[in-house]
Amino acid sequence: MPRHRPIMEFADLIARGRPRYRTATAFVEDVLREAILSGALAGGTPLRQEELAAAFDVSRMPVREALRQLEAQALVDFAPHKGAVVTEISASDAADHYAIRAALEPAALRLSLPHLTAEDLARAEGLLAEMDTEPDMSRLGDLNRRFHLVLYARAGRPRLIALVEQHLAAADRYLRFHFAALGRDKMGQHEHAALLAAASAGDAGEASRILTTHIETAARGIEAFFAAR
Repeated sequence: MPRHRPIMEFADLIARGRPRYRTATAFVEDVLREAILSGALAGGTPLRQEELAAAFDVSRMPVREALRQLEAQALVDFAPHKGAVVTEISASDAADHYAIRAALEPAALRLSLPHLTAEDLARAEGLLAEMDTEPDMSRLGDLNRRFHLVLYARAGRPRLIALVEQHLAAADRYLRFHFAALGRDKMGQHEHAALLAAASAGDAGEASRILTTHIETAARGIEAFFAAR
């Protein structure tokens, strides 16, 4: 039946991967991640637990846990009345998202930077240190959002900050997808550190340049990922 076709398309990944994993959950999670990122499972594809359990020859419990892990990586969504589906994310959506961020965030930073306090900068430094050691992707996304918002918070433009916060909240999904696709080492922590250093020095021009580069680098990484699929 047509609804079984997506599972059949990555059956070779299932057969290849089985011996490498110590737990059924890790096995299911990794094979599904590869199938999603490679495009074998397209956005919007339903991931029915009973079908996956049969395909992987495991119980539904490791399938359920694997799907929750993939949800934390922004690769799976749980839709009302549908259950788990592959996240729909496209090159055009990602490009639009990063273009908005590149327009809004440097403007907020330039307005905020002259008014940042020593306490603000210390808070940003603490968040940066937490990001270096945080293994949880969903927590890492929250720390990233808070780091950026600390640097923009003194802009004195409530509507601008509300827009920035709205798009940073949406950015968490792209950030987790980015990690899943390209690896955690693509976080851009060196750019975060350089941004904080420029902000601490009161150099608005350099800080804005670094921030713009940081956002554009992330955009190019996702663009290259989609181009290679």
